[in-house]
Amino acid sequence: MKPTVLIVDDEKNIREGLRAALEDRYETFVAKDAAEAARLMQDVPPDAVLTDLRMAGEDGMAVIDRALKLPNQPVCIMMTAYGDVDTAVKAMSLGAYWFFQKPVDLRQVELVLDRGLKARTTEKEVVTLKARLDRKFSLGEIIGSSTALHRSIEQVRSVASSNATILLLGETGTGKELFAQMIHQASQRAKGPFMAVHCAAIPANLLESELFGHEKGAFTGANERRVGRFESADGGTLFLDEIGEIDATTQVKLLRFLETRSVERLGSHRPISLDLRLVCATNRDLQQMVKEGKFREDLYYRLSVVPLRLPPLRERQDDVPLLLSHYLERFAKENSVASAKLSPEALAVLVRYPWPGNIRELRNACENLAVLRSGKTVAAGDLDPRFTQLSATTMAVSALPSAGGNILDREQNEKQLLKQALAAAAGNRTRAAELMGISRRTLHRKLLQWPELDPGPENA
Repeated sequence: MKPTVLIVDDEKNIREGLRAALEDRYETFVAKDAAEAARLMQDVPPDAVLTDLRMAGEDGMAVIDRALKLPNQPVCIMMTAYGDVDTAVKAMSLGAYWFFQKPVDLRQVELVLDRGLKARTTEKEVVTLKARLDRKFSLGEIIGSSTALHRSIEQVRSVASSNATILLLGETGTGKELFAQMIHQASQRAKGPFMAVHCAAIPANLLESELFGHEKGAFTGANERRVGRFESADGGTLFLDEIGEIDATTQVKLLRFLETRSVERLGSHRPISLDLRLVCATNRDLQQMVKEGKFREDLYYRLSVVPLRLPPLRERQDDVPLLLSHYLERFAKENSVASAKLSPEALAVLVRYPWPGNIRELRNACENLAVLRSGKTVAAGDLDPRFTQLSATTMAVSALPSAGGNILDREQNEKQLLKQALAAAAGNRTRAAELMGISRRTLHRKLLQWPELDPGPENA
């Protein structure tokens, strides 16, 4: 579309002459005075205003003043027949881009208009870019002020502009997809698509087709061509969550993509070159899986060019009050209810809790409180027993003295905590591991270390 120019002059010959000279390159509008100009500016906000100074009624200074109050300030140029330098200086101080003495040189007018509009476009691009940068580095739902969290955020910022493949490591519920989105927004590919695939949620026999696509007739039921997630993410970022769950065949094709930057649809031998950033995530120990022969070693090294570990919530204890406040308010708004309030005792219990399910578990707890305790103050006794049981266990262990009156050493404390967690969980290993904030595998190793605590196979 052509830029719009508003010409304001009380002499018809001048305004019509300027219109005729400029209408090839600009969409031109004319006004005989400041009042008519004001109406036109409201109806069609101009990209540039070319106004005479001396007119009946309000003068050109009023036109410029009104124009510069528009949401998108136009380029303002003053014309005067009097050579009034003081007035011209005042117009420039108000925000006018240029001024001419009449009679004006039409070629000069075109040059100044062109230069002014280009400058205006550049300024708008700078503002847009700044806003985009602010969005890039906005944390969104990544809430907190702890050292552990901000260490991870700084790592993201330092690698986001590169093209390196990133492997996000962390327990379930630590916000790996949010971090992947942050990487995308902070990268040069922010204008491109962001595609997320949860590999464990797709059956193994369908995952290859989902990722790489297929041609019509590639297999029974393939009634039409399908574009895979890799192709859909071209020019952007592809996030593969739970990458440790993919089977051997998919591992080979993924390694092939990392080596060639191309994919082949099932049923086709034609490589399709792609330009995308790959971010993967897992809560599993891929190195251990490599040792066990369950994950390709060469693929592991290609995926972990930049490994980033996301801290579990128990390492971000200072962030728990902030997260609780945020999600209690959010779920109250979503459910149109009054926000629940935590008593100091309840808050202390929740801060001490290790949150084995991390932020996902905390969110679910807040939604439960927001709905069931709407507008009420939540006491410690109102909380789910899992919070208070572990809190009591932790406090009891910390207070246990040794025979000599000293605090028990770390190993004895850990053994006692495991014993009490198993008791609180009625011998259920999975529940005890959750109460302690450790994985079931870690709990199993501890039971091998202290077999006298093993509740037996019926409680596995």
